[in-house]
Amino acid sequence: MLTMAGLQQWLDAYVEAWRLNQPEAIGRLFSDDAVYAFDPFDEGPVRGREAIVSAWLDKPNDPDSWECRYTALAVMGDLGIGRGWTRYRASGEQPEREYRNLFVMRFDDQDRCREFTEWYLQRKRSSAPTGG
Repeated sequence: MLTMAGLQQWLDAYVEAWRLNQPEAIGRLFSDDAVYAFDPFDEGPVRGREAIVSAWLDKPNDPDSWECRYTALAVMGDLGIGRGWTRYRASGEQPEREYRNLFVMRFDDQDRCREFTEWYLQRKRSSAPTGG
Protein backbone atom coordinates (compact mmCIF):
# COMPACT_ATOMS: atom_id res chain seq x y z
CA MET A 1 0.00 0.00 0.00
CA LEU A 2 1.30 3.44 -0.94
CA THR A 3 2.40 5.63 1.97
CA MET A 4 3.68 9.20 2.20
CA ALA A 5 7.18 7.83 2.87
CA GLY A 6 6.88 5.50 -0.13
CA LEU A 7 5.71 8.34 -2.36
CA GLN A 8 8.64 10.51 -1.23
CA GLN A 9 11.04 7.64 -1.96
CA TRP A 10 9.51 7.30 -5.43
CA LEU A 11 9.85 11.06 -6.09
CA ASP A 12 13.49 10.95 -4.92
CA ALA A 13 14.12 8.01 -7.27
CA TYR A 14 12.40 9.97 -10.08
CA VAL A 15 14.83 12.87 -9.59
CA GLU A 16 17.79 10.48 -9.47
CA ALA A 17 16.64 8.74 -12.68
CA TRP A 18 16.33 12.14 -14.37
CA ARG A 19 19.84 13.01 -13.21
CA LEU A 20 21.34 9.69 -14.33
CA ASN A 21 19.56 9.38 -17.71
CA GLN A 22 19.94 5.60 -17.48
CA PRO A 23 17.23 3.32 -18.89
CA GLU A 24 17.28 0.97 -15.89
CA ALA A 25 16.79 3.77 -13.36
CA ILE A 26 13.89 5.23 -15.36
CA GLY A 27 12.28 1.85 -16.05
CA ARG A 28 12.26 0.83 -12.37
CA LEU A 29 9.83 3.68 -11.65
CA PHE A 30 7.01 2.50 -13.93
CA SER A 31 4.78 -0.53 -14.41
CA ASP A 32 4.86 -2.37 -17.76
CA ASP A 33 1.57 -0.76 -18.83
CA ALA A 34 2.18 2.72 -17.39
CA VAL A 35 0.74 5.83 -19.04
CA TYR A 36 2.74 9.09 -18.83
CA ALA A 37 1.23 12.47 -19.74
CA PHE A 38 3.78 15.29 -19.91
CA ASP A 39 0.95 17.78 -19.34
CA PRO A 40 -2.75 17.51 -18.47
CA PHE A 41 -3.82 18.32 -22.04
CA ASP A 42 -1.55 15.69 -23.57
CA GLU A 43 -3.75 13.99 -26.17
CA GLY A 44 -1.12 11.37 -26.90
CA PRO A 45 0.36 10.26 -23.59
CA VAL A 46 3.26 7.85 -23.71
CA ARG A 47 2.11 4.26 -23.11
CA GLY A 48 4.23 1.45 -21.70
CA ARG A 49 7.46 1.35 -19.71
CA GLU A 50 9.74 0.98 -22.75
CA ALA A 51 8.09 3.91 -24.52
CA ILE A 52 8.40 6.06 -21.38
CA VAL A 53 12.11 5.25 -21.11
CA SER A 54 12.56 6.12 -24.81
CA ALA A 55 10.66 9.40 -24.42
CA TRP A 56 12.80 10.42 -21.43
CA LEU A 57 16.01 9.62 -23.29
CA ASP A 58 14.90 11.17 -26.61
CA LYS A 59 15.99 14.64 -25.45
CA PRO A 60 17.77 14.15 -22.12
CA ASN A 61 18.52 17.15 -19.93
CA ASP A 62 22.11 17.65 -18.84
CA PRO A 63 22.05 17.04 -15.07
CA ASP A 64 23.98 20.29 -14.55
CA SER A 65 21.32 22.29 -16.42
CA TRP A 66 18.57 22.04 -13.81
CA GLU A 67 17.73 21.75 -10.14
CA CYS A 68 14.51 20.73 -8.44
CA ARG A 69 12.76 19.90 -5.19
CA TYR A 70 9.83 17.49 -5.21
CA THR A 71 7.77 16.63 -2.14
CA ALA A 72 5.04 14.11 -1.40
CA LEU A 73 1.86 16.07 -0.76
CA ALA A 74 -0.92 13.49 -0.35
CA VAL A 75 -1.68 9.78 -0.58
CA MET A 76 -5.10 8.11 -0.77
CA GLY A 77 -5.17 4.44 -1.68
CA ASP A 78 -3.17 4.05 -4.91
CA LEU A 79 -3.29 7.80 -5.65
CA GLY A 80 -0.27 9.97 -4.92
CA ILE A 81 0.09 13.72 -5.33
CA GLY A 82 3.47 15.41 -5.41
CA ARG A 83 4.44 19.05 -5.71
CA GLY A 84 7.65 20.54 -6.89
CA TRP A 85 9.83 23.36 -7.97
CA THR A 86 12.08 23.07 -11.03
CA ARG A 87 14.59 25.58 -12.36
CA TYR A 88 16.50 25.31 -15.63
CA ARG A 89 19.66 27.40 -15.74
CA ALA A 90 20.22 29.90 -18.56
CA SER A 91 22.09 28.37 -21.47
CA GLY A 92 23.09 29.97 -24.74
CA GLU A 93 20.14 32.03 -25.89
CA GLN A 94 17.74 30.20 -23.57
CA PRO A 95 16.96 32.29 -20.45
CA GLU A 96 16.55 30.79 -17.01
CA ARG A 97 13.15 29.14 -16.56
CA GLU A 98 11.38 28.30 -13.32
CA TYR A 99 8.33 26.07 -12.84
CA ARG A 100 5.96 24.95 -10.12
CA ASN A 101 4.81 21.38 -10.60
CA LEU A 102 2.04 19.07 -9.45
CA PHE A 103 2.26 15.37 -10.19
CA VAL A 104 -0.88 13.23 -10.09
CA MET A 105 0.08 9.55 -9.98
CA ARG A 106 -1.48 6.13 -9.53
CA PHE A 107 0.60 3.18 -8.37
CA ASP A 108 0.41 -0.59 -8.66
CA ASP A 109 0.79 -2.96 -5.69
CA GLN A 110 4.59 -2.91 -6.12
CA ASP A 111 4.75 0.91 -5.77
CA ARG A 112 5.54 1.37 -9.45
CA CYS A 113 3.76 4.24 -11.14
CA ARG A 114 1.06 3.15 -13.58
CA GLU A 115 -0.39 6.60 -14.37
CA PHE A 116 1.55 9.87 -14.28
CA THR A 117 0.26 13.32 -15.21
CA GLU A 118 2.37 16.42 -14.79
CA TRP A 119 0.76 19.81 -14.21
CA TYR A 120 3.14 22.74 -14.38
CA LEU A 121 3.14 26.49 -14.55
CA GLN A 122 6.11 28.57 -15.66
CA ARG A 123 6.98 31.62 -13.63
CA LYS A 124 6.44 34.73 -15.69
CA ARG A 125 9.38 37.05 -15.96
CA SER A 126 8.44 40.50 -14.77
CA SER A 127 9.84 43.32 -16.79
CA ALA A 128 11.45 46.22 -14.99
CA PRO A 129 9.42 49.43 -15.06
CA THR A 130 10.68 51.96 -17.54
CA GLY A 131 11.62 55.40 -16.32
CA GLY A 132 10.20 58.40 -17.92
